[in-house]
Parts: sequence; C-alpha cells; structure tokens
Amino acid sequence: MVTCPVCKGAIDVEEEDVDEGDTVSCDECGADLRVVSTSPLELESAEALEEEDEDEEGFLGDEEEESDADWK
Repeated sequence: MVTCPVCKGAIDVEEEDVDEGDTVSCDECGADLRVVSTSPLELESAEALEEEDEDEEGFLGDEEEESDADWK
C-alpha cells in the first residue's frame, strides 16, 4: 500500500507488480502517477514529471528570452 502524492489517498499496489516508469491511477482522485522507485515503492504525479522533462529539454527561460530580445 502506498499513498497518492496528489490527494494522500491509499493506493493498493504491490511492489512486485510494477516496474520503474510504469503508470498507475489513483482510485480516489484519478491522478495518473508514475512509479519512480520500487524499493521502497514511490509514486510521483505523471503530470509533474512531464513538466520537469519539458524544462530539461532546453526551453528558454524568461531571463534568456530577454537577452535574445536585446539582440534584435
């Protein structure tokens, strides 16, 4: 049993039934959760992880956008 990181509800998932990277859903709030660790079992919001991935792909931050504008 693990706790949903979004709503803190209990999710009945066995460590041996999932692998890192798998996605499960919370029965209480419906959030999509990704398995980030299996021992101990740890879940994170899949949406939050997708946002982190987008940030790491080299999107320009506000500071960089301003410096680009100075060159135009």
